[in-house]
Amino acid sequence: MEIYRGIDEIKFLKNPIVTLGGFDGLHRGHRKIIDHLVDTAAKDNTEALLITFYPHPRIVLGKDLSEFSLLTTIEEKIELLEKTGIHHLLIFPFTVEFSHLTAYEFTRDFLVNKIGVSKLVIGFNHHFGMDREGNYLKLEHYAKEFGFKVEEISEQILSDVTVSSTKIRKALFTGDINKANYFLGYNFSMSGTVVHGNHLGRTIDFPTVNLHKDDPFKLIPANGVYAVKVFIGDIEKKGMTNIGIRPTLNLTEKTIETHIFDFNEDIYGKKIKISFVERLRDEIKFENIDLLKDQLKKDKKAAENFL
Repeated sequence: MEIYRGIDEIKFLKNPIVTLGGFDGLHRGHRKIIDHLVDTAAKDNTEALLITFYPHPRIVLGKDLSEFSLLTTIEEKIELLEKTGIHHLLIFPFTVEFSHLTAYEFTRDFLVNKIGVSKLVIGFNHHFGMDREGNYLKLEHYAKEFGFKVEEISEQILSDVTVSSTKIRKALFTGDINKANYFLGYNFSMSGTVVHGNHLGRTIDFPTVNLHKDDPFKLIPANGVYAVKVFIGDIEKKGMTNIGIRPTLNLTEKTIETHIFDFNEDIYGKKIKISFVERLRDEIKFENIDLLKDQLKKDKKAAENFL
């Protein structure tokens, strides 16, 4: 997959079939669009191009950021897209100036004149351009004027529920990791750097690593204890993660702490990825440390069974 960080980096594409959007989470609904794009490109002996925007438009425009979160960082999105068969990825720099372009101007100046789109594939109810005024009906008119084809992919429905990034976020915020993972088609994960904590875990035989997430807007699932897989470079380990404020210790700062099973190496400053497999329980305030330690032993057994 060729990656472009600006449209001027694209020199020549062979009658490309194009899709565009945020693709946050790259969930099963998104992959239905992408699979169709790749299959059509193969049948037509041409190339598939996916356009996404970075930074996220809401970040650039400063809209409702207090409750804004991302399922995937740009790095995670690239990693997931590399497995789809897409030939080209354009990470379009989103700016305030760019946000003022109408859907018509974007179609004419970029999709047609710069990229040379032969076919545009969009998801159900997709909107783009200034004030999100561009839609499938307008694209049909643009397609006739500029000589390309346009196709809308239907909703992706799983278990009689339409898949969407919004529904996945809600599932994660309520701790329903199973629903989120089902809609995503893979285990939700977080990446970041291991930082120093208060080292209290070592005193009760459950040493932990503290994760500082890479992207401040990356979603953090609901507080609680989770069975997880931990990736440290090429190493995969099992573990359990506590998200919360650790009320038994009378602390108030939210942390993401992971106890990695059968592992005692020093990895401070290193990058790790945590993949969430199952939610074990809520975060609980225990009367004393001994009761907490007993519960952690039970949590570990439960996590090992799930993993």
